[in-house]
Amino acid sequence: MRMVATVKLPRYFGGVLAVIIGIILFEPKLALWGHDPRTITQISTAHKIIALTIDDGPHYKTTPEILAVLREKNVHATFFVLGANVDERPDILAQEAAEGHEIAIHGYHHNSLLGISQSRIKEELSKTEEAIRKVLPLRPVLFRPPGGEYNDTVLTIAKEKGYSIVLWNIDPKDWTRPPVQAVRDNVLKSIAPGSIILLHDGQYPLPTPKALALIIDQLREQGYEFVTVSELLQLQNIRPTLFRHY
Repeated sequence: MRMVATVKLPRYFGGVLAVIIGIILFEPKLALWGHDPRTITQISTAHKIIALTIDDGPHYKTTPEILAVLREKNVHATFFVLGANVDERPDILAQEAAEGHEIAIHGYHHNSLLGISQSRIKEELSKTEEAIRKVLPLRPVLFRPPGGEYNDTVLTIAKEKGYSIVLWNIDPKDWTRPPVQAVRDNVLKSIAPGSIILLHDGQYPLPTPKALALIIDQLREQGYEFVTVSELLQLQNIRPTLFRHY
């Protein structure tokens, strides 16, 4: 006779399970990075090309340090800027563009866009566009919501305004200020062709400038080439992502 083991679950388990299933089936509106085809986290390619992205600046001290590394290494990155910081340091934004880096939008403040009105979401984007336009005659077409958090409303508004939402597939969490070697190792262990790497420049001090130099050198030794996000997407033919000039 075959014996079948039984497990007695707590009485509340069924209710908890029902809630979880309900969220999965009926509330798919909230998404975090990496699992939504309506966003871009990386591209599929056999070529060793990757994009460096820098969030939260411009910062009066950290951003120039990062720019110095990129200039020395002859690498272009994509800077997802905050409008409030652009208003404070327009000179650094101008330097980013002058040195060939791509400018993209991260919102005016670093506030979550979840649970706020459509008008406030639009304001976050419009104010950032305006801050950039005061410095540069262009309007970016790439957008990364703060924290990588979005919902259907954010997606709809971004699409209406002509933005592609770009997230990432590698996050060494440099903003938590780990050791330089930890930032480098976390990138190197996860790297793959078509990756989009998330780094930050919105505070000081950060391990990012020193880690970035090591990351670039060691990935080049592995045969990787660095491009901007728009260049990465053009190689994949996802969509044309040239700046829109006013």
